[in-house]
Amino acid sequence: MMNYSFEYIDIILLAMIAGFIFLRLRGILGKRTGFEGKAPGQFQEILKKVEKPQPKKDNNIFDTNAQNEFLKGAKIAYETIITDFSDNDNKIIASKPLLNKEIFDQFNKALKERSDRGHFAEITFIGINSAKIKEHKKIGNILNVTVDFIAEIITCIKDKDKKLISGDPEKIKKIYDTWVFSRDTTSVNPNWKLVNILT
Repeated sequence: MMNYSFEYIDIILLAMIAGFIFLRLRGILGKRTGFEGKAPGQFQEILKKVEKPQPKKDNNIFDTNAQNEFLKGAKIAYETIITDFSDNDNKIIASKPLLNKEIFDQFNKALKERSDRGHFAEITFIGINSAKIKEHKKIGNILNVTVDFIAEIITCIKDKDKKLISGDPEKIKKIYDTWVFSRDTTSVNPNWKLVNILT
């Protein structure tokens, strides 16, 4: 009878020791959570997406999407240039990066003549009614795009004593312009420049 008791005690002790060892190993090695072995695969997929070379934009393509994007920028450029030329400081500042040298020189000459007369412009840009591509033509690496603009502004010219010289500070005037924008399709610079004013 005593032998059976000792055997039970031995079994209990061995079970306790095994349990203790299991708990120690679990604490050192940690529990399996169900994510083991999956993370590396997920990271590999992410790395593939990151490392995958992005398709290079082809600047030679001037499709419908490219034309729509161009017109968004052309409208902003048009308002910026009109406002900069017609404000009261007689200087080209904000729109200078949008002009090629020839147009910039023409504007500067006109503003100098206005300033020499002691005249200053006032303008309120109401908005652009329409902007449509009339034509686009590629010559070598240069892409030229002609745009017809219809816009509304309030503008007038005054002298240094604020006396009205021309225009009407309270009347909305509709203006029609045809401008030519250009850019080098091989250049990393994405900006277009105004290169000609047809009307």
